[in-house]
Amino acid sequence: MAEHPVELTPSGPSETVLPPAPPEARGGLAEAATLPPAEGRQALAEVAARFPRLSEAWAALGEASDGIQAYAFFRVGYHRGLDALRASGWRGDGYVRWRHEENRGFLRCLEGLRRMAAEIGEDDEAARCAEFLRQLDPEWGSRSSST
Repeated sequence: MAEHPVELTPSGPSETVLPPAPPEARGGLAEAATLPPAEGRQALAEVAARFPRLSEAWAALGEASDGIQAYAFFRVGYHRGLDALRASGWRGDGYVRWRHEENRGFLRCLEGLRRMAAEIGEDDEAARCAEFLRQLDPEWGSRSSST
């Protein structure tokens, strides 16, 4: 018999939704997306510097970068996202689903970290990230990459 019984509720595991990004951050990210690549990366870096807790900014920086730089941006965004999840009441279990736009920055960072870890040969980390994504959102593997 397990020491810590699993508690199930009629509605299933709890679900955490992060707070929305501040309007100024959303505006900065949208503006950066309209710029040429080098200027866009600089604009994204400015958003991340102004809103360092915002995983969405780190995800965008990772997606606009290559190699180890992308890996580093995704890792920062992942850890800042964990901080935000904990501040929102997440205690290490329950869902953090893609269908909630507020969660997408964190999940993009985790997916980017998975992808870049695989690219640089950190296979154990890539596997942990893939498993964590499935635990956070059981529909993860079936989601459209364009969503």
